[in-house]
Amino acid sequence: MKDFLSELELLKNGLYELGIDIDSSKLEQFRKYLYLLVEYNKKVNLTAITEPREIIIQHFLDSISVLTINIFQPGMRILDVGSGAGFPGIPIKIAFPQLEVMLLDASKKRVAFLNQVISSLKLDKITAVHGRAEELGHSHYREAFDVVVSRAVAPLRVLCEYCIPFLRLGGFFLSYKGPGALEELRASKNAIDVLGGSFVEIKNLNVPFSEKTHNIVVIRKEERTPDKYPRSPGKPQKSPL
Repeated sequence: MKDFLSELELLKNGLYELGIDIDSSKLEQFRKYLYLLVEYNKKVNLTAITEPREIIIQHFLDSISVLTINIFQPGMRILDVGSGAGFPGIPIKIAFPQLEVMLLDASKKRVAFLNQVISSLKLDKITAVHGRAEELGHSHYREAFDVVVSRAVAPLRVLCEYCIPFLRLGGFFLSYKGPGALEELRASKNAIDVLGGSFVEIKNLNVPFSEKTHNIVVIRKEERTPDKYPRSPGKPQKSPL
């Protein structure tokens, strides 16, 4: 297995800049994760970012940067919607192992990869679930999570319908967005209101070694989501609120 020593040093320095402690066991978990991602990506398209250094910056550090927002507490239940190759859920779990994490993705191949990572890294209190948010939002997972995170590539008003139904009252939806966060927020006002949410802030994050704009849109759930949401699969994307 490749050692990725220079990349791990970069990760260690980046986490130090973020004020996040990292020990040797966590570094080893990140090393295994990086190796599995690079190797598995040769067979299954998990990410367009294939250089280890860029994976460290654009996936690992970007994912973990959300922990600098003063929301996460030990024992919280976290849901990652549209997890893909495990971002941001797995880096968050490694850095903050006291969280209980669920990774949700609609692709069986990606979920198979997530399960391989969970097993190889010996992570506990984390599960990967195959399914669609529109359907599972009406299951026992509804209003069951303290925090929902998503780096999925979809408009914010669509993501709100996917994610807010999973939140308990008082919980937070944290959406990773780039420079267009404010415009997306303006277009999402109706969706946030209808789904029982309340806009809190757009948090601009400084991701070490990255020149890109990184924003987290923070939405708090104030009221119960009406029973009819989320709508049937495909409907939120085709006809956003």
